[in-house]
Amino acid sequence: MRLFSLDAAQRKRLGSILNTSILLIITILFFLPIVWACLMSFKTRVDALAMPPKWVFKPTMANYKAVWGDGRFLKYTKNSLIIAAASTGLGLVLGVPAAYSLARHRFKGQRALLLGILSTRMIPPVAFVIPFFIIFTRLSLNDTHTAVIIMHLTIILGYVIWMMRSYFMDIPKEIEEAALVDGCSVWQTFTRIVLPISAPGLGTSAIFSFIFSWNEFLYAMVMTTVEAKTLPLGVYNWVAYEEIMWGELTAASVIAMIPVIIFYGFVQKALVRGLTMGAVKG
Repeated sequence: MRLFSLDAAQRKRLGSILNTSILLIITILFFLPIVWACLMSFKTRVDALAMPPKWVFKPTMANYKAVWGDGRFLKYTKNSLIIAAASTGLGLVLGVPAAYSLARHRFKGQRALLLGILSTRMIPPVAFVIPFFIIFTRLSLNDTHTAVIIMHLTIILGYVIWMMRSYFMDIPKEIEEAALVDGCSVWQTFTRIVLPISAPGLGTSAIFSFIFSWNEFLYAMVMTTVEAKTLPLGVYNWVAYEEIMWGELTAASVIAMIPVIIFYGFVQKALVRGLTMGAVKG
């Protein structure tokens, strides 16, 4: 009853405190595994296996030295950078024009085509593995960057097309018509008018495509052995048959997060605008 006796300002303040508390709890739950991994990466093997877990310990850089000193890890990092950058770039180059065409033109069978594109996101990735493996084996493309990039595009393209199509549909056609009246060609209108306006969508599509390609495990595990092996598989190398080397494993995981954080820093503003665009109308 006391809650209902509060005035409007007090109820608003109480609601704000409750919302902040809930968000804080959710944030802690999300960041706790990351913080735990960072702490574990500085522990010795004895401290890492201690029960109950040690929160106060003498940090060591031995785990990072072991990971960074492994020449294979640097090779895996290079492979992941190449594959993630190429997959993201090709996904945008191929997906953005396709999304623009689907947003601005109507044709028979468009709905079926859109559902077919969406199905690449609904079908489990493991369903693509066997057909692609057979095809790439016959083309002698196993254990190559090309094979992994093509497989990643099967997922990235569907996401980019649907994401960017919704952005293009929100852009008033009058802006493009005005550019055409001023003498711009269709291509100039697309590159000089539409794409700059759609920068938030491009940033959002890029970061999610990059993160997917960077973290993808299944396709890389099936299609690569040595030459094109990616970083997620390299991190898994620290899981041995008889034991898990927690210090090296978490150190490798922390290093693997750094490129994604750097990439996110470059597109952060566009990502935030992209996720919030359309939330407020008028």
